Amino acid sequence: MNYIWEVVGRHPTGQQPTGEETIQKLCDRVASSTLLEDRRDAVRALKSLSKKYRMEVGTMAMDHLVRILQTDRTDTEILGYALDTLYNIVCSDEEEEPDDSEEENQQKQEDDLGAQFTEKFIREPDNITLLLTLLEEFDFHVRWPGVKLLTALLKSQCAQVQGIILVSPMGVSRLMDLLADSREVIRNDGLLLLQQLTKGNTAIQKIVAFENAFERLLEIIIEEGSSDGGIVVEDCLLLLLNLLKNNSSNQNFFKEGSYIQKMKPWFEVGDDNSGWSAQKVTNLHLMLQLVRVMVSPVNSPGATASCQKAMFQCGLLQQLCTILMATGVPADILTETINTVSEVIRGSEVNQDYFASVNAPSNPPRPAIVVLLMSMVNERQPFVLRCAVLYCFQCFLYKNHKGQGEIVATLLPSTIDANSISAGQLLCGGLFSADSLSNWCAAVALAHALQNNLTQKEQLLRVQLATSLGKPPVSLLQQCTNILSQGSRVQTKVGLLMLLCTWISNCPIAVMHFLHNQDNVPFLTGQISENLGEDERLVQGLCALLLGICIYYNDNSLENYTKEKLKQLIEKRIGKENFVEKLGFITKHELYSRAAQKPQPAFSTPEHMMFDHEFTKLVKELEGMITKAVLRSSEEEKKEEEVKKTLEQHDSIVTQYKELIREQDSQINELKEQVTLLTSQNEKLQNTITQQFSQIQQHKDQYNILKLKLGKDNQQTSNQAEAAHMNGLQPEELSQLREQLEELQRQNLLLQTQLTEKDSLVTSLKTEGVPSAEGSTSEVTELQKEVELLKAQLQSQTAEITQLQSERQELLRGSETTAAVPGEDRVYTEKIAELESRLSAQTAETQKLKGEVKTLLESKELMEKELASATSTAAIMQAEKSKLQQEVQESKKEQDDLLMLLADQDQKILSLKQRLKDLGETIEDEDDLDSRDQFDDDDDDDDEEEEEECDE
Repeated sequence: MNYIWEVVGRHPTGQQPTGEETIQKLCDRVASSTLLEDRRDAVRALKSLSKKYRMEVGTMAMDHLVRILQTDRTDTEILGYALDTLYNIVCSDEEEEPDDSEEENQQKQEDDLGAQFTEKFIREPDNITLLLTLLEEFDFHVRWPGVKLLTALLKSQCAQVQGIILVSPMGVSRLMDLLADSREVIRNDGLLLLQQLTKGNTAIQKIVAFENAFERLLEIIIEEGSSDGGIVVEDCLLLLLNLLKNNSSNQNFFKEGSYIQKMKPWFEVGDDNSGWSAQKVTNLHLMLQLVRVMVSPVNSPGATASCQKAMFQCGLLQQLCTILMATGVPADILTETINTVSEVIRGSEVNQDYFASVNAPSNPPRPAIVVLLMSMVNERQPFVLRCAVLYCFQCFLYKNHKGQGEIVATLLPSTIDANSISAGQLLCGGLFSADSLSNWCAAVALAHALQNNLTQKEQLLRVQLATSLGKPPVSLLQQCTNILSQGSRVQTKVGLLMLLCTWISNCPIAVMHFLHNQDNVPFLTGQISENLGEDERLVQGLCALLLGICIYYNDNSLENYTKEKLKQLIEKRIGKENFVEKLGFITKHELYSRAAQKPQPAFSTPEHMMFDHEFTKLVKELEGMITKAVLRSSEEEKKEEEVKKTLEQHDSIVTQYKELIREQDSQINELKEQVTLLTSQNEKLQNTITQQFSQIQQHKDQYNILKLKLGKDNQQTSNQAEAAHMNGLQPEELSQLREQLEELQRQNLLLQTQLTEKDSLVTSLKTEGVPSAEGSTSEVTELQKEVELLKAQLQSQTAEITQLQSERQELLRGSETTAAVPGEDRVYTEKIAELESRLSAQTAETQKLKGEVKTLLESKELMEKELASATSTAAIMQAEKSKLQQEVQESKKEQDDLLMLLADQDQKILSLKQRLKDLGETIEDEDDLDSRDQFDDDDDDDDEEEEEECDE
């Protein structure tokens, strides 16, 4: 304290100031001193007083300390003192543990005081931002107090501080840097800080996960020795649990990052399992919880299935089964391992098959399931261990029809092996043992072997039990009812009733077997009608449920116990209202609500084990249906059955129309596809035709051009040849030319006469006509008109029928929506009947029209035959006409050829005459006189050509 007086400026002699006065002077010194050393000494003094005078320092010095953090950023020593002082203010002294009630009250007051100072500090969000900035300082005396202060703030006001850090830029990233600090004390306190930061805040959990937290935490766990590590491993595992629990995004990120595979080395336990430390047990317990978080039944089915698959593929499940069958493992670790294996195999067919193949290291080897069931029915085993084994067995049978069949098969006479203990034998032994908890566990386990499996329910009816020597065997169903009637404990009765309800529900054959025993129904009615104590009310409710199942799933095959007779029996001996009230006792029970929350059986004491999770689902499903079945009268049931039949008929009609519409839709779709295909083919053909047409046109143009060129060449060749002959013509050749000329003239006359004959023949053919069949055609046309008229009437009738059918279908839809109201249903039925009568009348008229059409069609066929005969005659004459026309065309062609020949002959004659003229011969032909002027011009041209040739 002498140091404090020196700072304050007083000596310890004389009257000493109070603590409040001293703190006030220190605060003034912090606020007014210009020298850094004075402020530093004052803050150090406040730190030493902050624990004893927490209230005074927090009230008077907090604002000054925050100002120091803002202004004196360059001096790490004063920053460290200020942070330590703030930590002492907001954090109560946890080292002193209270021993009595007075100290407890004092501790509570200190906690409240810390919450008040925390609220005052975070009232300004900038203070948290300032603290996050100071955490970037690497100096140990600043960073470590800052981490502790922020952790204390989170413990006191978690949600508010989380909100400020979440909106602070890079706030979470700065805190994640603490895990990379080389100083272990800062890294370890950083783990504690992140634990508080990630509690209950999904957004911060996601940010921390994406800041590579998983990788860093797993590295720290390996560095610290995995399960053999110390408290640091525990802190890492707690932080991982915070990040993954109830956070599907982080769970998916953990799985996708292949971090599940890195968990396998955690569970590599050696052969020597003696001497487990408390820390190792804690670490391994947290590791198993971490595995369970990934495959918890509350997760989405898809995420759970993918994690289960990854755990099997990486060998994690195999490693857990090794721990399960190992010796020397502590009881709590063994129990948690069983629960973990249970959820890893729950609903996964591959994992369930592997678990069924696991054997215990015994001689001879026994299946792991048998070994676990031996522990479940052994009353000397711990209660939590027996509950874990039951949960494991339930998870093994969950959605596993193959496993259910294998368990039931061990009870059947044909598969029982007297030399080995089977699962079925253990269940039967537990079912009829003196321990009520074994009775309950065995009954629930056997019920899970029948869950949602009608085949195994029927198979279990074949099981026969040998009760004692000299007596015939009884069925398992009968033995269960016998134990019920013998006045067993409540827990045993509840277990057997749950088994029976699960067994006979949705199984009419099992109901018939149950009712076949004449003592069962009187026993149930007697239990329900009695006024029993509070503990027996649950048994009464389950008896009511069992009797209700016998009514609801009754197929009326037993004359004495039909649905109606059982309902009359309830009304006479129990009363319907009383029956429904007793049935409601089940869902109102506290233990029922607790069991309905989650699949794992979690009970504090064995006496609280009354309900199974899957059975609560069955009760919820059946309670309403049984209540309606019991309260309904026989007339209401008949009406309901009639309504059901009517609805079924309507449904069948609607189904037929739907099928017809589907067929038509399919046909329309096929036709649309065909139209589309043909359209595309047509477009392709059109394109091909267009291309071919263009090619043909090009070829025609090329042909015309070549023809013109060839004509010019031939003309030039002929002119040159004629000129050559004229120049070298001899007198003896003139007579030959005259003879040729005369011959050509005769041919010309002959061709002209033939042409005249052909023209006359063409004219005569044009004037002739072809006989027609107009009379027959007119009669057929009249018949066709009459048939078309009848077809139009038939189409109108068909349209009206279609309209009636559509109205009927609309009424059927309306009747479906109002089938629950008898009056409206009757109105719709009358309308449907009226429409059906109109439809039948229209159908009869349509049949009549079809008959008339058929008669007219027969007349039409007869007339068409006559028309065909007339048409054949006309076709013959038409063929002759075509033949004659073809001959005419040929004659015309020959005539054209003759004309061309005549033209050529005329040209040759003219040329020959001209040559004769040039040679001095006289020409007496009249044509020569007419064409003399024409040849004068030609002579001039020839002279010019001869002169040019001579020049050449």
